[in-house]
Amino acid sequence: MKPADAQLLQTLQQRFEQHGHRHAGIAWADVQARLQARPAALRTLAAMEATGGEPDVIAQDAASGMLTFCDCAAESPSGRRSLCYDLQGLQARKEHRPAHSAVEMAAEMGLTLLTEAQYLALQALGPVDTKTSSWLLTPPALRAQGGALFGDHRYGRSFVYHNGAQSYYAVRGFRGLLSV
Repeated sequence: MKPADAQLLQTLQQRFEQHGHRHAGIAWADVQARLQARPAALRTLAAMEATGGEPDVIAQDAASGMLTFCDCAAESPSGRRSLCYDLQGLQARKEHRPAHSAVEMAAEMGLTLLTEAQYLALQALGPVDTKTSSWLLTPPALRAQGGALFGDHRYGRSFVYHNGAQSYYAVRGFRGLLSV
């Protein structure tokens, strides 16, 4: 095992142990075994960590044993902000284009954006995005009209809103999911 992989596993284990409420009934030994058998998952988790996502296990499928990792940082990952929603939104900007888009960056990292339901489930584990916001996977019918969804947590509750897919803000990024 590479030293960087060992360090990542140590970081993930510490986070896993500190936040047991996110994954009750899941043993770290099972998580580690799944990760060590999947180098591509370790690369994705390293990218999540490097961009400020603080990934952690939030679910396990009872039938398949698949683990779901999610960005659990208190705020939208700092290395994934100031992005349009998708490539079409990015190309629609006439001026001041950001460097990238959320959907394409997630795909490059091996992630998917959270759906509205997944985002609200994450919020139920403890409030996130109290000062930032995160793009959410947008249903095709809404996206076809030029819009995209994002969420945040304000006033003690979680909200999901819409915005033009071409918009971007310094405090809006995205959270990703990885199934292992």
